[in-house]
Amino acid sequence: MPLKYTLFPYCLIMCVLFVSGCGLATKTPVPYQPRPTISEPTITPKPTRLPVKAVSTEQVTLECAETTGTIEQGSVENGLPDKPMRYKVYLPPCYSFDPSQRYPVVYLLHGQNSTEEQWIRIGAVSAADQIIVQEQYLPFIIVFPFDYSFKQPREYNFEDVFINTLIPTIDTVYRTQANASGRSIGGLSRGGAWALRLGTLYPDMFGAIGGHSPAIFFADDHALKRRLLTDVRDKLPHLWLDVGTNDSEYALILSFDKFLSDNNIPHEYHEYAGWHDEKYWSAHVKEYLLWYVQNWK
Repeated sequence: MPLKYTLFPYCLIMCVLFVSGCGLATKTPVPYQPRPTISEPTITPKPTRLPVKAVSTEQVTLECAETTGTIEQGSVENGLPDKPMRYKVYLPPCYSFDPSQRYPVVYLLHGQNSTEEQWIRIGAVSAADQIIVQEQYLPFIIVFPFDYSFKQPREYNFEDVFINTLIPTIDTVYRTQANASGRSIGGLSRGGAWALRLGTLYPDMFGAIGGHSPAIFFADDHALKRRLLTDVRDKLPHLWLDVGTNDSEYALILSFDKFLSDNNIPHEYHEYAGWHDEKYWSAHVKEYLLWYVQNWK
């Protein structure tokens, strides 16, 4: 093959390169454009479930919707010769809501021929619910012990079991204010006699004593007055007496009120129309509980 045909492709390539280098076939330059900035995606965190009672900076106030208390029961099985000391306990609405809260407690004793159900029957529980929920007084616990006997105090050991077993049991099982300022005692008829006896024998344990138509123990009459004049005169718990004007104990209770007044022993005395019966006590049960509540303020 002649040399001119062999060199033709080579010359063609060189010509193209020469033309490109001389700018005869250049492209229009593109202006510089900076690369756009790409923002990081915004991520919305999922909500975190917080503890029930706390958020980061503020305490959440939760409201309890309970409007009625609850009743529990138990018994002190040893110490009494014939029957155990049964008891019922009223726990106020929302008792289980705040496990750190402690409550004042009132021990309410029934009358003779009755049981620990008597105070419940005359309306103490419904009155307590109303006082706490509707009238927004300080919530409290009520203990209703059972006294099966007709005996006088020294004839059996109710007193010892009550003071040394029942009260420590209640203070252990329930969140009570376990001191005199947070503990009261009261009773109907025979229960009122027990309240006067125990409250004056153990003034360091009770801040208030309620005698509602108290049938004062005949074996305790002189000793009770002596204690009031000497042993507990300067540290007597708040004292309440009331009686119906047709009550069979009216004259004795009126005489006891006169003794207290003559000796300048602080107390409240009230008398109303009525008899020594549940109709009378039921009519005043809310008033009784309000008096105990006010002594806890």
